[in-house]
Amino acid sequence: MAIFDIHHPWSFTFGILGNIISFFVYFAPLPTFIRIYKEKSTLAFQSLPYIVGLFSAMLWMYYALIKTNTLLLISINSFGCVIETIYIFMFLLYAPKKARNDTAKLLSFLNVGVFLMIFFLTYYPLKGDTRVAVVGWICVAFSVSVFAAPLSIVFQVIRTKSSEFLPFPLSFCLTLSAIMWFGYGILQKDLCIALPNVLGFFLGMLQMLLYGIYRNPKKEIIEEENKLPEHVINIVNLGTSEVHPIEESPKGGISDDEVGFVEEDGKKKNGEDEEIHLDFASEEESIQECKANVKIDTPVHLVVCPT
Repeated sequence: MAIFDIHHPWSFTFGILGNIISFFVYFAPLPTFIRIYKEKSTLAFQSLPYIVGLFSAMLWMYYALIKTNTLLLISINSFGCVIETIYIFMFLLYAPKKARNDTAKLLSFLNVGVFLMIFFLTYYPLKGDTRVAVVGWICVAFSVSVFAAPLSIVFQVIRTKSSEFLPFPLSFCLTLSAIMWFGYGILQKDLCIALPNVLGFFLGMLQMLLYGIYRNPKKEIIEEENKLPEHVINIVNLGTSEVHPIEESPKGGISDDEVGFVEEDGKKKNGEDEEIHLDFASEEESIQECKANVKIDTPVHLVVCPT
């Protein structure tokens, strides 16, 4: 069985370019995993794209091994299996317990159970071109899943209005890779290679568009923080709900025994209608005691200094 043919130079060219760009696609998440390594945490990143990516690479490897003239497919998908496995291992290493368990279960179910089922149901019962066709269309279905897997991140970007979890290099490389492999599939007259890359191109463009829209969320936050001093005011509590008695002194005031009703004109009357003038603290002293910087979160919620 021949696995390599260079009698179609344009096909070979697109295949080589597809391999080169696909290498960058596989390395595009590297900054994400460097960040995970430094933070010792997976943060809010998900393992689904890497699990589905590994499964797709395994399927395409299987397809390439049962088909002729497929060395370019074997080379890139063998590398894909290795690099995706490394990514998943790092995710499992730093993920919290629940995420680690969920990832391990999905990995066991999809990459072990489902793959073995597909292999045994296609390799032994089917022969020749029929087997190639069946496996090829299975690859198409799961290649669509690979391109659609980042949709969970796309929805997260739209919900949070932040492109933090949508790396632009990955989206850009996916788009270029889809173009190269589409050309390769057309020249090879292999619809199983060409068709999924049509969707890959449009999804890549969508991700780059969202990145352009939501790439500066921090700038908006900074602008809001710069406007914050406009909403910081000084609250002076000049009136209180209770009167704290003070000792009588030459400067004014009354004793504890003389606390009673205080009229609005600042006079206090005891049982014998004796008038005692009150000397209130100066306005400046009250301001110094009650002055506070208050952030207004809403028009009706104010925080004032205690009395």
